[in-house]
Amino acid sequence: MHVQLAAVADDFDTALRRLQTLGHSLSPEEWTRRPAPGRWSPIECVQHLNLTAEATLPRVRQGLDEARRSGGRPAPRYRRDLFGWLIWRSLRQPGRFKSRTGAAFVPHADRPPADIVAAFTRLQAEHVACVLDSDGLPIDRVRIASPFNERIRYNVYACLTILAVHQHRHLWQAEEAAAGR
Repeated sequence: MHVQLAAVADDFDTALRRLQTLGHSLSPEEWTRRPAPGRWSPIECVQHLNLTAEATLPRVRQGLDEARRSGGRPAPRYRRDLFGWLIWRSLRQPGRFKSRTGAAFVPHADRPPADIVAAFTRLQAEHVACVLDSDGLPIDRVRIASPFNERIRYNVYACLTILAVHQHRHLWQAEEAAAGR
């Protein structure tokens, strides 16, 4: 597997382990407790990641299909395009840049925490499968639209790295919420 893709797959695996570690330390009540009015509980952070994955994975799969059909070969080094790099960079430092999410991505943790965590685990396997399917494809030459804003487009490689860093950002938020911060 390409070294950059292996790093992305590792980021997804690390996010799953991070959530599992958090889950072992929280009671059902702690999962749903908000640290302050207007802030998300730990499980709402996880549900937001699930909503994001459910909206983004079909776009990634379409991008992979397009990359396969192109018949092109990948460059020796994958590169994010400008929008992808800017978004990825802004998400790398949790808590530094805050923004509101679109209504479709506002979490409603209306299911038991165990179900939401199970969905996250299933979606992680799908993320990793997409990364594995990317190997050998020119995924930095195929652009897809952001599910958050259709006018913003970035390449599939950028999208995969954005998804991974977005997860770590919201897992940090979940850890902070669990600590009451």
